[in-house]
Amino acid sequence: MSEQIRVLVVDDEEIVRTGLRLVLDSQPDLLVVGEASDGAEAVALAAEFLPDVVLMDVQMPGTDGLEATRLITELSETHPDQPLVRVIILTTFELDEYVYEALRAGASGFLLKRTRPEELTGAIRVVAGGEALLAPSITRKLIAQFARRLPVAVAAPADLQRLTDRERDVLAEVARGYSNSEIASRLFVSEQTVKTHVKHIFTKIGIRDRAQAVVFAYENGFVKAGG
Repeated sequence: MSEQIRVLVVDDEEIVRTGLRLVLDSQPDLLVVGEASDGAEAVALAAEFLPDVVLMDVQMPGTDGLEATRLITELSETHPDQPLVRVIILTTFELDEYVYEALRAGASGFLLKRTRPEELTGAIRVVAGGEALLAPSITRKLIAQFARRLPVAVAAPADLQRLTDRERDVLAEVARGYSNSEIASRLFVSEQTVKTHVKHIFTKIGIRDRAQAVVFAYENGFVKAGG
């Protein structure tokens, strides 16, 4: 059996944490390394246990899930020698206004709390494997709904100028919520070529996953909501 994926569960309701633990403990490749009832505790446990994935509730007393996500992702960025901790936001509503802010804070994606157990465990594996958990249809609705509310930042020409024309094409498709296979079809290239472009894009503009790529593209005006 391959090495287990280490998970930290964060929610202020004990019954929710218990339910999540029961689901995760049923999977041989998943290991719950801790539970936290608020954001401050989550940050402390993330620093202590260095989980692969954090399941993070948003609305909690004290330090909320957004601030905790920001602090945990900053922890990973300031300690590049340590394993990368990825955060999945747990939200009640599909278009919860907190979701976009969570992506800006560094989350790798989000799940609805009513998600089926098999979808939850599958999502954890996807994020632990380095992919962002952003279903294309949800990404498009999310961005269209909330990117318009945010002032467009001054474009980052230094970052964008590092990209080739093809890499800019790929970034635009990523930002619109298309998967690698869909991008390959739309641009008439192989999926492996798309993966290579995506990897180069991340390196050149200093981001770590598709979630950050989406935020970067919209906030810098590279693509526009609804476009």
